[in-house]
Amino acid sequence: MTPSLDPREALLAPYAQKASESSGRLLREAEHPFRSSFQRDRDRIVHGTSFRRLDGKTQVFLNGKGDHYRTRLTHTIEVASVSRTVARALGLNEDLAEAIALAHDLGHPPFGHAGEETLDLLMKEHGGFDHNEQSLRVVETLEESYPHHPGLNLSHEVLEGLKKHHRELLSPDGMSYPSPSLEAQVANIADEIAYYSHDLEDGLASGLLSQEELMSLDLWREADEKAHTESSVSLSSGGPRTYRKFVLRCLINREVEDLVSTSRAAIASAGVLSVSEVRNLPSRLIGYSPELKSRNAALRRHLYERFYRHPEVHGANENACRQMEAVFADLMNHPEKLGERTLSRRESDGLPRVVADYVAGMTDSYLRTLYTLLA
Repeated sequence: MTPSLDPREALLAPYAQKASESSGRLLREAEHPFRSSFQRDRDRIVHGTSFRRLDGKTQVFLNGKGDHYRTRLTHTIEVASVSRTVARALGLNEDLAEAIALAHDLGHPPFGHAGEETLDLLMKEHGGFDHNEQSLRVVETLEESYPHHPGLNLSHEVLEGLKKHHRELLSPDGMSYPSPSLEAQVANIADEIAYYSHDLEDGLASGLLSQEELMSLDLWREADEKAHTESSVSLSSGGPRTYRKFVLRCLINREVEDLVSTSRAAIASAGVLSVSEVRNLPSRLIGYSPELKSRNAALRRHLYERFYRHPEVHGANENACRQMEAVFADLMNHPEKLGERTLSRRESDGLPRVVADYVAGMTDSYLRTLYTLLA
C-alpha cells in the first residue's frame, strides 16, 4: 500500500480502487511527489510509441479513406471520455478507468478487425493472435521507454483491466479471483458504447447506413424522438450532419444513463464495501438493464449486416489483408528486415511471434508501403 497523493481519494466510494491501495508494479519504483500511480500509468501510455501509432490505424474505414472518419486513436479517446463520465457518476477512480481505456487497443493491428482476423489465421500454428492479449504484450514487453526494463511497468490494476477475456485473474501474490475492479468493468463497456455509437455516425456519413432503416431499431427511434423533444428548433435546419450528431448524442446519453443507474442498483444490491469484495464476486456489477441489452443486440446485428459486411467496407478490408499476408510472408522469409533490436527476441519468442509483433505495430500506411516494395 502506498501513501495517498490525491486528496480526491476521500471522495471515492468504498468499493473504488484507490491508488493508495494499489498492489503496485512488478518492478518497485519510488512514488512521484504529486502524481498518483494511476496518473503516471496514464501518462506512460499516452507518451508511448504504440499510442501515437493508433492515429494511423483503421477503425472501420481504412485509414486515409476520409478526413472525418474515426481512427483507432479517436475511438480510444472517446472510450476514455465515456469511462471517466461513468466512473465519476459511480464514485469510482477516474484515473484508473481512463488509463485502462487509453491502453485497451494498443495491440490492435492495421486494418481493423479484418486485420486481426488475418493475423490470427497467420499465427494459427503459433498460438494465434488476439488484440487484447497483444495490448498486454505491448505494455509489458514491447514498449521501449526505459533503459533498465522492457515495457511500461504499469500498475497491477491497469494490467488487470486489460485482461478482458481472462476467466481467472491472479493477484501479485498468486491468489486467483473471478472479477476485475469496477473501473476495469466500466472501461470494458465504455468501449462498446463508443464503438457502436460512433460507428453509426461514420456509417451514416458514408451513406452505407440509412436513417430510414435505422428507424426500425427501437434504440435509434427512441433517440430520434428524444432529439426532437430536446431541440427547440427543427433538426432539419442544421442539415443531415447536425441531425445525426444530435441523435447520437441522445443515444449515447441513453446508454450511459442506463449503465449508471443499472450498475448503481447492482452495486447496492450486492452490498460490496471494498474493492476486494468486488473482485471476489462471481459475476460483474457494471452492466445494462435487460431492456437496453436487448436493444443493443439488435443494433449490433444491424451494424454487422448493413455496415461491417457491406461490400465497400468488406472488399477494401479484404484487399488490405491480402497485403498483410504478403508482408508477413516476406518477413518470415527475410527476417533480417526486422532489424537487430526486434530480432533480439527471436530466441525467446520464436520468429512467427516476433513477426506478428512487428506487423501488429504497423500503421495502415506503413504496411501498404512495405507491400509496394515487394513488387
